[in-house]
Amino acid sequence: MSSLFSEQRVNSGRQVEMDLAKCIAIVFMIFLHCLFVTAGFNNEISPYMQRAIGQLLGEPYAAPVFMFSMGVGIVYSKNQIPGYLIKRGIKLMLLGIVVNIGEFFLPHFLAGKLLGEWEIFPIAGGLLLFCIDILAFAGMAMILIGVFKKLKLSAVQMLVIAFVLSLAGSFLRFSDLGSDIPNLIAGYFIGSAGGFAAFPLFNWILFPVAGIFFGEYYIRCNDKKKLLRAWPAALVIATAYFVISWYIPNGFLSEIHHYYFMTTFDALFCIICNYGVIGFCCFVSGFLSDGPVRFIAKMSGNLNPIYIVQWYLIPLTYIFIVYFNRDIVFGDLSLVIIALLEIVAATAIAAAYKNIKKKIRK
Repeated sequence: MSSLFSEQRVNSGRQVEMDLAKCIAIVFMIFLHCLFVTAGFNNEISPYMQRAIGQLLGEPYAAPVFMFSMGVGIVYSKNQIPGYLIKRGIKLMLLGIVVNIGEFFLPHFLAGKLLGEWEIFPIAGGLLLFCIDILAFAGMAMILIGVFKKLKLSAVQMLVIAFVLSLAGSFLRFSDLGSDIPNLIAGYFIGSAGGFAAFPLFNWILFPVAGIFFGEYYIRCNDKKKLLRAWPAALVIATAYFVISWYIPNGFLSEIHHYYFMTTFDALFCIICNYGVIGFCCFVSGFLSDGPVRFIAKMSGNLNPIYIVQWYLIPLTYIFIVYFNRDIVFGDLSLVIIALLEIVAATAIAAAYKNIKKKIRK
């Protein structure tokens, strides 16, 4: 073990496998979001597509990988000052509101006016403006990690606290405080009733903190391939658990909110999956030339804008398609085509936004 890890940092700078893992996660998320929106219209999505995207690739292979990689990225960041992390967290929470406008409010009114369908994109009387999406969770996680840093907690101490919070989230999930406002507030921390929370802090904080713990060793690893050599076994074990959970009543992936409000046990298998995905990406990265590596790094640096843009593009795309063709029935092929087009469009728009932002700063 001592020969595998150095006392000093030996893997500074961008890690291609981490960038690739995040890019794969955002691609799977976009496919999942297209599937979500498709469900509101006439569709013939096959059970196979539902399983592949809705209960595997778009769920445990997406957001948990994204959040774990965020934790690793904090270790590699040049700026780990608590104040900076807290300010960044507040910014991410505000961006979460921007996402909710594109995900719920804009399509709600547009679908209502153009299609006469006001319930396809519900807004819960305006409360979904404060829905806890992944950027809002990332913001809360960043704030909490900033507090941990302020208290000078070690990665092990952070992990213990995150584990305890995860256990609390496991026992408190599906709590109903009796009305919408209390459920909305509680939803920031636990998986409460009412549909206001997708990524409650207690249930998901284990991923970025586990990423920090992993990153503390990864950045000092003398042989990444040796560290990650068990990745095929990790993917087999994790995927087997995920597939079995499809068929268990109240299982991890048997219903969408069991995934969003996952237990500590579920999260541990997701962390095994995270290790497997990073190992797979490390293996793949060895075959990539400089061009793809640069593209992946650039895309990885634009993930927040890509995520925001795709939640504006996907609902509007479906609304306008249905507006011009009321009889359309969406199937597997149309889902794949639309998702791929959204990935390309969101990536291009995010890159253009970054370029314009750079020019303005100059």
